[in-house]
Amino acid sequence: MEASLTPEERKQVDAFAEQIDVTNTAAILNYGVGTQKKLADFSQKTIDNVRTSDVGEVGEMLTGLVTQLKSFDIEEDEKGLRALFRKQVNKAEALKAKYSKVETNVTAVQTELEKHQVQLLKDVDVLDRMYDLNLGYFKELTMYIAAGKKKLSEIREGQLRELEAKAQQSGLAEDAQAARDLAAQCTRFEKKLYDLELTRTIAMQTAPQIRMVQASDTEMAEKIQSTIVNTIPLWKNQMVIAIGLEHSTRAARAEREVNDMTNQLFMKNADALKTAATASAKESERGIVDIETLKHTNETLISAMDEILQIQTEGKQKRQEAEGELANIEAQLKDKLLEAARR
Repeated sequence: MEASLTPEERKQVDAFAEQIDVTNTAAILNYGVGTQKKLADFSQKTIDNVRTSDVGEVGEMLTGLVTQLKSFDIEEDEKGLRALFRKQVNKAEALKAKYSKVETNVTAVQTELEKHQVQLLKDVDVLDRMYDLNLGYFKELTMYIAAGKKKLSEIREGQLRELEAKAQQSGLAEDAQAARDLAAQCTRFEKKLYDLELTRTIAMQTAPQIRMVQASDTEMAEKIQSTIVNTIPLWKNQMVIAIGLEHSTRAARAEREVNDMTNQLFMKNADALKTAATASAKESERGIVDIETLKHTNETLISAMDEILQIQTEGKQKRQEAEGELANIEAQLKDKLLEAARR
């Protein structure tokens, strides 16, 4: 324990140890109590500082700011009836209006963040002083404990042994009681030192806790600083670029539409010219009567003549057959008449 003390502090411990009287019950009861009380009050202040810290609120504000920035969607694609009316509105003007609304919210958040940043930096400074105070209390307790243990060791190794030896030699009850009283006083003092050691442990644990809170405040202040000098200006620049790009996009779109219309007209005129020229060439090369028509007419005439000849041949044959039949009928009729006449 004394290894952490400076030579000057060790001298103070030795001098203070000489003044300790373990037989003084009131003095032992109040030994180191002043430092313990100061540390207890200090610990309460530390807790209050942590409770009132607005780091959580700052975190929520930063989260809200990110939500605001994300809400500005340059590529937002609206559909339905709203899109129908939206087409009638200049998109660049819509972007400006939306940007203006979000910028108002962002500016309000930025103002609040700047206030919190100032408060956080003040808290960091206060925590630095609190850390130094805690370190001072830790040193005081260390010196109280070191002086107490030194005195306790001296009494047990010296005066207490002498009283125990005297009681053994004399065998007197008062000598034995004196040794027991001193031993009990040493025990009570030892318990008091143990109590101071517990308080010293609290001081030792408080130190890293202060640094943790301080680091959290410092980190949050740095995040606010980065947001103010980097994130928000970059977002504003992005919005300006987006609006400028929208103007360029509209101009390029208009030029593209004109070029597309020109190309379509050229293509339609070329197609119409091709159709007209082809039709004209075909008509100019075509005869009064198509060869296909003449061929079809000739084939039809030949077919008709073949059919007529076939009909005439069949008719002649049928007439010849009919003439033979008529001759037979006439002969049979004559024979039948002659037979009737003879009767």
